[in-house]
Amino acid sequence: MTVPDSTLANNTLSIAERIDLITRNLEEVIGADELPGLLAQPMPLRHYIGFEISGRLHLGTALVCMQKIRDLQKAGVRSTVFLADWHTWINDKLGGDREAIKRTAIGYFKEGLKASLKAIGGDPDNLDFVLGTELYHHNDRYWETLIEVSKNTTLARIVRSVSIMGRNEGDSIDFAKLIYPPMQVADIFMLQANIAQGGTDQRKAHVIARDVALQMKVSPLCDSNGKPIKPIALHHHLLLGLQKPDVWPVPADQLRDLWTSMKMSKSKPQSAVFVHDAPDDIRKKIRKAFCPPDNVDFNPVLDWAKHLLFNNGRVPFEIKRTPENGGDIAFETYDSLVEMFQSGTLHPGDLKNAVAEGIITLLEPVRQRFEQDDLKQMWDEFEKLL
Repeated sequence: MTVPDSTLANNTLSIAERIDLITRNLEEVIGADELPGLLAQPMPLRHYIGFEISGRLHLGTALVCMQKIRDLQKAGVRSTVFLADWHTWINDKLGGDREAIKRTAIGYFKEGLKASLKAIGGDPDNLDFVLGTELYHHNDRYWETLIEVSKNTTLARIVRSVSIMGRNEGDSIDFAKLIYPPMQVADIFMLQANIAQGGTDQRKAHVIARDVALQMKVSPLCDSNGKPIKPIALHHHLLLGLQKPDVWPVPADQLRDLWTSMKMSKSKPQSAVFVHDAPDDIRKKIRKAFCPPDNVDFNPVLDWAKHLLFNNGRVPFEIKRTPENGGDIAFETYDSLVEMFQSGTLHPGDLKNAVAEGIITLLEPVRQRFEQDDLKQMWDEFEKLL
C-alpha cells in the first residue's frame, strides 16, 4: 500500500515530540518502549482503528477516537478508519442487512467521522477509509492471513476474547462470532498498521496481534530492514455514559470493570450525546446526568469535561454563575476544576450547564454538516433501521 509523501514523518518535530503526540491522553500504550525505535525508522507509519456500523455516532466514537487521529496526523502517522461491515453482520447489528450496513458505513459513518475530525482540528482529507467488503473481496491473502492468525491462537483464547464485541465469555453464541476476534487481528496485518487503536475493551484483540506478530509469514509487519515487528497498541479512554451505576458507591476493586460496562453506549440514548443532537437535547440529557458532589473518581460530567473539553484545548473553561452563587469563574487546568468541585464550592448544576454549553459549541460544525442534504438524507434512512 503506497503512502502519499505528505503523510511521511513530520521532520520539524523531534522523536520525543512525536511520541508525546502519539501517547498523550491515553489509558494505556502496549509497546511504548518500542516507539522510539519505530519512529527512527526511515519509513512511513500507519495507524488503524476499526468500527462496527452499529448505531448513531456518539461523543466517544466521534470525538474521543478522532482526537487521537488528530494527534497522530500531527505526528506524521497516516491513519485508516476501518469500516467493519462484516463484523457488524457477524455481531447481528442493523438486522444483518448487509446492503444497508454498507450504505450506512459509507454514507453516514464515514461522513460523520470526517466532520467530527474536522471539528476538533484534524484533517479529514488525509484520513483513509477502508470498507471490510472491499478489503476481503477476491483477496486470497486476507483469508490466508486469517488462517495464520488462527493457527497461532488457541480456541480457549478466542472464546475469552469475545468481550471485544460486547459479548460475555460463557454466552451462548453462534460459531460465526468466534471468527470475529481473529478477523480483527488479521485486519491489522492486512492494513499494515504499525499502530492499532481501540478502547480498553479492545485490549484482548491487540494482545493477540502482538503475540502472533513474529510468527506471521503471509502478511508480516516489518521494519525498514524487513525484520518482523509487533504492532503498538493505543488504548483510548472509554467515555462514561450519563446514567447512575446500579451499585453505588462503587467498590474500589470493581471500578475498572464497572467503568467498561458503564461506558457511553448508543444502546442507551438518554445516557449518550450523539454528534447530531440538537442543543436543547444536549442540555436536557446533561441536566439529568449523574454527578455526585462528593465523588470525582466516577463522575460522568467531570469525565466529559476532562476528555472532551480540556483535552481539546477548550480553555479557559468558563462557568457562568449568578453573583449570589459566586459569580463567573474560569479554569485553566482540569486539576483546578476538580479541586474546586471537590471542595464543595462548585455546584453540580453549574458544572453541568458549563459542560453542556462547551459540548454544544464543539459540535456546532458537525451539526451544520448533518444539515446538508446528502448527509441528512442518509441519516433519515439510517434512523429507520435503528
